[in-house]
Amino acid sequence: MNILAVESSCDETAVAIVRDGRDVLTDCIASQVDLHRIYGGVVPEIASRKHIEAIYGLADQALKETGLNRQDIDAVAVTYAPGLIGAVLVGVNFAKAAAMALNKPLIPVHHIRGHIAANYLAYPELEPPFLCLVVSGGHTMIIDVRDYTDMEILGTTLDDAAGECFDKVGRVLGMPYPGGAALDKAAQRGDEAKYSLPLPKPDANPYDMSFSGLKTATLNLIHHAEQVGEELDTDSLCAAFCATVSNTLVPRVVQALKETGRRKIAVAGGVAANSRIRRDILKAAEELDAQVFMPPLSLCGDNAAMIGAQAYYEYLAGNTAGMELNAYATKSILGERV
Repeated sequence: MNILAVESSCDETAVAIVRDGRDVLTDCIASQVDLHRIYGGVVPEIASRKHIEAIYGLADQALKETGLNRQDIDAVAVTYAPGLIGAVLVGVNFAKAAAMALNKPLIPVHHIRGHIAANYLAYPELEPPFLCLVVSGGHTMIIDVRDYTDMEILGTTLDDAAGECFDKVGRVLGMPYPGGAALDKAAQRGDEAKYSLPLPKPDANPYDMSFSGLKTATLNLIHHAEQVGEELDTDSLCAAFCATVSNTLVPRVVQALKETGRRKIAVAGGVAANSRIRRDILKAAEELDAQVFMPPLSLCGDNAAMIGAQAYYEYLAGNTAGMELNAYATKSILGERV
């Protein structure tokens, strides 16, 4: 089954063709990073306009690279939530038009389900059930993937996402957008013990997380050093910040593995590229004799291949939509409005 997949939830316009949920025939991406770097973050209106400019050409490029004709496409999939509403609408409207023109099924895919499915592309042997740690610019959660379309949220951030904090701290430190990659690189040169940062501990749900306090404490430390003329060891502060984020995430993953009895843990989302988090997950899993699945860096960020992968299983589960499909800025991975 050849699925034409579209992703436009933030600042990456992407169109891919994926066969049977596991085989990526092509994944075409038009990045806007250089454009938004001028502003230190994504400007929604600009992102939406750039999606409109790029999406049709990317679809033609995808067909050309695979040698397929439009008649060879069996279904059209699209990210319909969550994301920047204008950006998501561009992808949804294009996908609806394509599905109507081709007279093919339209498959709506939740963006986070797509991130989880990136692991199916990297690891053809991976099958549910497993746990997945999702860490991205807008989401941080631990999910029990019971089946391809049957999932339970065990814990989530109560405020900011880990990726948002990385970008904000990186920006205040003068690092280029997106700040996560530069911050990670600096951290590898630093001494994490030099600075003490708070480790959040929400009370109600042991799997829930909080990052706003950590972000505020880090920014206050930076601003205080500037105000008193104190030299800041940027590398060590980055190391301490990465360590604290990892120490917030990994123990909860370990607890979830123990309590659910799962023996497989997958990691997904842009922050899954962070070297400290990857290292700590691997170490913890080894101690528990659990398998770890981490997509390559190319599949950690937003892409359409992951949407095409998840779409195959959504289609098998009967989750298709008509021309009434709408875009949503916020929606639970379980399909509920939030």
